[in-house]
Amino acid sequence: MASIFAFIQSGGYQNPEHWLSDGWALINKTHQTAPLYWHKINNEWIEFTLYGLQPLALAEPVTHVSFYEATAYAHYCNARLPTEFEWEYAAAHTLEDQFKQSNSANSTPPVIEQLTEYCWQWTNSAYLAYPGFKPIAGVAGEYNGKFMANQMVLRGGCKFTPKNHLRLTYRNFYYPYQAWMRSGIRLAKD
Repeated sequence: MASIFAFIQSGGYQNPEHWLSDGWALINKTHQTAPLYWHKINNEWIEFTLYGLQPLALAEPVTHVSFYEATAYAHYCNARLPTEFEWEYAAAHTLEDQFKQSNSANSTPPVIEQLTEYCWQWTNSAYLAYPGFKPIAGVAGEYNGKFMANQMVLRGGCKFTPKNHLRLTYRNFYYPYQAWMRSGIRLAKD
C-alpha cells in the first residue's frame, strides 16, 4: 500500500481524479498540498506537534487529515474508506481473534492494529441517528440531535481519548473538511 507521502510526491493534491468535488474545491481554494501541520522547509518535511516542529515521522500513521483527503488517498490506493458498520465488525472480530490468540500457544499478530490508540479513523458513513433514536431531554439530547447533519463518522479513538471512553461502538463526528482532531485513515477493499 502506498503511503500518504507517496500520494503527495505523485501529485495527489493536484490531481482532481482522486477527489470528491467538494474536496477538490476546498483544495483549490486553500492551496493545500499536504496534511494539516505538515510543512516543507528547506526541502525537508516537518510536522508541527505538541513538541513543536519535528522531523516528519514517516513510520507513524498519518494524522490530521480531512475526510476529503482520506477519500482521495483511498482512491489513489484503489481502495475505499470502510463504513462505520464495517469498521465495527472488523474491530470486533479482531478483538475476538486477539482473545483466542492470547489463550493459544500459537500466537499470531492481531488482524487489525491501531484501532483506538493512535488516531480517529474516518468512515464512509454520514453521522445519522440509529433507528429508534430519540434525543433525551437536556443538553446531551440537544448536543446529539442537532449535530446530525452534514458530518461524517469517525471510529476508534486517539492517543488523547480517555481510556474509559474507548469502546468499539464509540462514534465521533466532524465536518468532512476538518482535520484538527487527530483524524486518520483506515482503508477497505472489496
